Amino acid sequence: MKLKNVMIVVKDIERSKQFYKKLFGLDVVLEQEGNVILTEGLVLQEAKIWENTINQKVQFQNHAMELYFEERNFTEFLEKLEHYEETVRYAGPVTEYPWGKKILRMYDPDGTLIEVGTP
Repeated sequence: MKLKNVMIVVKDIERSKQFYKKLFGLDVVLEQEGNVILTEGLVLQEAKIWENTINQKVQFQNHAMELYFEERNFTEFLEKLEHYEETVRYAGPVTEYPWGKKILRMYDPDGTLIEVGTP
């Protein structure tokens, strides 16, 4: 068995596509009504489709998972966040561990928790 993708539910698929493209460099691989597959295996699905699938309302920003990215040019990424056209919500400040690793936790437009760290 092989894990193929990770899907997150979003309110506005166009907004989310732009967020993941502009900040993380993810490109659209395939797009079908209310579903988008991005590079690196991230899938976006519109909330109304997911709610119809599971017959329940989506609970956004539930802190039950996070997406993890690594970025070699961490300072450059922080600058990109500061200049992004929308306000980026942070889950806390940049943390630097004694061994030199830096991380930042933030949210995507729908409250999905994202961690970005140095390799």
